[in-house]
Amino acid sequence: MGLTIGIDVGGTKIAAGVVDETGAIIARTQRDTPADSTEATAATICAAAAELIGSHAVEAVGIGAAGFVSSDRSTVLFAPNLAWRDEPLGARVAEQLKIPVVVENDANAAAWGEFAFGAAKDVDHMVCITVGTGIGGGVVIDGQLLRGAHGVAAELGHVRVVPGGHRCGCGARGCLEQYASGRALVREGKARAESGSLTAAQMLSVCGITDPEELTGPMITEAATKGDPCAVELLEDLGRWLGEGLASLATVFDPTLIVIGGGVSAAKDLLMESALQAFEKNLPARSNRPHATFSLAELGNDAGLIGAADLARRPAPAL
Repeated sequence: MGLTIGIDVGGTKIAAGVVDETGAIIARTQRDTPADSTEATAATICAAAAELIGSHAVEAVGIGAAGFVSSDRSTVLFAPNLAWRDEPLGARVAEQLKIPVVVENDANAAAWGEFAFGAAKDVDHMVCITVGTGIGGGVVIDGQLLRGAHGVAAELGHVRVVPGGHRCGCGARGCLEQYASGRALVREGKARAESGSLTAAQMLSVCGITDPEELTGPMITEAATKGDPCAVELLEDLGRWLGEGLASLATVFDPTLIVIGGGVSAAKDLLMESALQAFEKNLPARSNRPHATFSLAELGNDAGLIGAADLARRPAPAL
């Protein structure tokens, strides 16, 4: 198959691009997401794709959507940030565009992008974890994307690491997302600042703010890259939680490579070093098994778009 379109549907924007067989994006467009209406969201997806189809010979469309996607890659069963509930998105868009459409979880699509064209292109077994406001991820085993029996596997941010811990948006307590995400980073930064810590006050100054409520994850990450001691410590703490979680995931999946992406990964070594140390320390039977290596993601914000486009080239799994 030649050119395909990848569409990354976010809570605020819909990014679409024409992608060739090498993973190169040769044309792009973008729309705002009308998140409160399923019909309007589908119409916006169709409009973005139609714009690109008008000037390129496109053979299929892949859509990356946040939420649970059915095993036949057609229906969005549940989306946390959009109004989709058992939404037949694939069929709705295909009917309008008159070409094949597949739907995939957005984190799975991003993981596949890194596997096919990015940091993991030379391995067959990988775990990709994206550390942003929350935590997403995807798993590839023997060259195949892990979807599970119902299409909702690899919700890596919701592996429980602290029984009875912080309440998560998923309804459970103690999920990895509550300790190793951008949201957790901000929560801990605000707590430090509100405690009257002098080092936290200095961090706020480096961030150019005085009110802890204005603190954001990118602010902390940038302050850490500038060497602010409090921000560095916060990133290192987050990295330790991430490494512990990844040790558990490596025990289950035995990957060759673990790829770390998302906005928080901009801290690079400040995050990676503490994550790797915690991983090595907590990996069961660590002296008697091969260890996965770590890598930063390479495709940035384009990973989901590129991955969705490539998945559109591949046949649906047998049910």
